[in-house]
Amino acid sequence: MTVTVAIDCMGGDHGPAVTVHAALDFVRNQQDVCVILVGVEEKIRPLLANTYHSRITVRHASEIVAMDESPALALRNKKDSSMRVAINLVKNGEADACVSAGNTGALMAISRFVLKMLPGIDRPAICAILPTAKGHSHVLDLGANVDCSPEHLLQFGIMGASLVSAIEHKDRPSVGILNIGAEDIKGNEVVKRAAELLKESGLNFIGNVEGDGIYKGEAEVVVCDGFVGNVALKASEGLAQMLAAFLRQEFKRNLLTKLVALIAIPVLNNFKKRVDHRRYNGATLLGLKGIVVKSHGSADVFSFTNALARAAEEARTGVLSRITERVALQQPSQEIS
Repeated sequence: MTVTVAIDCMGGDHGPAVTVHAALDFVRNQQDVCVILVGVEEKIRPLLANTYHSRITVRHASEIVAMDESPALALRNKKDSSMRVAINLVKNGEADACVSAGNTGALMAISRFVLKMLPGIDRPAICAILPTAKGHSHVLDLGANVDCSPEHLLQFGIMGASLVSAIEHKDRPSVGILNIGAEDIKGNEVVKRAAELLKESGLNFIGNVEGDGIYKGEAEVVVCDGFVGNVALKASEGLAQMLAAFLRQEFKRNLLTKLVALIAIPVLNNFKKRVDHRRYNGATLLGLKGIVVKSHGSADVFSFTNALARAAEEARTGVLSRITERVALQQPSQEIS
């Protein structure tokens, strides 16, 4: 099966300088993929360095969505933006997935408008991978939905479990709901009701997961609303940056600590590799009638290539059909009226 990925080449902090080179690496290392480079053609062509490849095509788009642009304005006024054209390629069946490092709000708004929602799913959710002591966990939602009902959280659990089941070949991945305590009585009414629905859903629901439980790897899928998820994500990123800064400061404190740093280089490199966020780049906008993956805006070539690989794998493994089938199994009483 050949998978075609449409790339918004103009999105992100670095634009074509990263996205085009990542596409070249991606095609070079995966024989069953094609890419469509979408963006301002005169900025893309020179970066291909006269390289001809039968699995790379260029699609011109005359407009660019700025990183700080209003999602509503981008949706209404920029119908020939690289982001919109790339998503249209998925809608029209010319591409199996779309990857963009551009404006998150605009990507969500345009994707939802163009692709629409899968049957039985009311809202898209941002799902990303976080490293854990046991490997990694998929966490959703990480910012698309600030306010959620219990039924929305149930849908997030179904989508997350379907994603993990597809790409990691696990029949019943464990699902937990992020809460302030492990006991059933903890949490607000929305979370407690959502836990009841998840218990009745047929998913492998393990109950409540506290914040530290994410990184202990207590569940392979962790469900939360977008407000809580985004705060947890940004707090985690800030903590990681602080600890890295502290380590650098301590190793540079004096001559002895600098010598210790030289001895510890292999350990530090292995540690850095294990927690390197670039390995986990690529957050999926789950719930749409098409695969859309959001890369971090500051992604380098290595990081963006991983987002491309994630999109291709989701297309290969039929994530959308798995979500649709799993949602259809739910009882009418668990659906949103």
